[in-house]
Amino acid sequence: MKNFTITGAEKSPFLTWFTEGLKDKFSTEGYEYYEEPVDDIRLVFNVIDQEKPRPFRRKAQATFVVSILEKEEEPENAFEFAYPYLIRSLANHLIFVINNGEKTELYFVTPEQGFYKMTYQSEEEMPFFQKVYERLEPVASSQLVINNDFIEDLPKDLWNGNEITEKMRISGKKLDEMNLLPAPVPLEKYLTPRDMRQLKKLYGIGGLSYGNLSSRHDDKSFWMSASGINKADMRMIGRDILFIKGFNPEKTTMEISVPPNISPKRASVDAIEHWMIYKEHPSVGAIVHIHAWMDGVQATEINYPCGTIQLAETVADLVRKADDPSRAIIGLKNHGLTITGHNLNDIFDRIEGRVVSQVPML
Repeated sequence: MKNFTITGAEKSPFLTWFTEGLKDKFSTEGYEYYEEPVDDIRLVFNVIDQEKPRPFRRKAQATFVVSILEKEEEPENAFEFAYPYLIRSLANHLIFVINNGEKTELYFVTPEQGFYKMTYQSEEEMPFFQKVYERLEPVASSQLVINNDFIEDLPKDLWNGNEITEKMRISGKKLDEMNLLPAPVPLEKYLTPRDMRQLKKLYGIGGLSYGNLSSRHDDKSFWMSASGINKADMRMIGRDILFIKGFNPEKTTMEISVPPNISPKRASVDAIEHWMIYKEHPSVGAIVHIHAWMDGVQATEINYPCGTIQLAETVADLVRKADDPSRAIIGLKNHGLTITGHNLNDIFDRIEGRVVSQVPML
């Protein structure tokens, strides 16, 4: 259901005008407005206060929250200032408004470090709200696949891994040695333990990560690094390295085989993307995702959230269109790279010396 609400802190005159404009635009586009949020509300615009940025407490994982923060003076670094408020308010997106009377600028910030700027011109009111809608709606309506079904049916001869997982351990160390930055701020610094649990539950974030890697097992399954682990020390099957057996479209969950009597880690949110690529391209033997960049890569157009079907479909489509899908390098706009290869060594050999840690803001 396409519905939405507006909630949060007291609004300034500008934010009153801005949120009314959002209300009119989304209503015109077929979203039903609710004065009070219902349990299954799809989209929430949550105005937050700089001193006490209160999160909107979701009742459903599918609820997409856009926090809105206004400031009169422009900080020295808008991104570094705004990003912690995205995290503190447990939002999927942040609109950071700088409104000093002379000009109004909007910055759109995502958990994946997406960062976009838009300037408001008073004589262009309708195009302005159209641009805001076109920026937000595709990501707000995207569908997350971050839940896991853990099934204790991993064959006994795989409980300690195999040659494939041993190669993944070695590649995990290579990934760690690239010294990529996982995120611009340490989440634990800004969130209480309760909010960290909420963040993990809602977004599938299990810790800071600079990437992930996977390797094909057979035509139906693959091994993948778990979420939020130390890639340089991947040891335990079912905890550090997971056996992804499939995707359940009815429950929108990844199905994971684990050994008995183990507390498994969650799969990386990118598991749905890897699954789509392996399913379509038998020649792909391994996939690496890194929060870094390379010159000359083709990138996605929309900054869909990680772990959504829409991002996975977009990346899979670009892999399909590549000259050689089995050795493709795809850019995820303002976020990082997904790289396919015949095996993990093939991928690391091809990217050695070509990767830059700073992802450009496109």
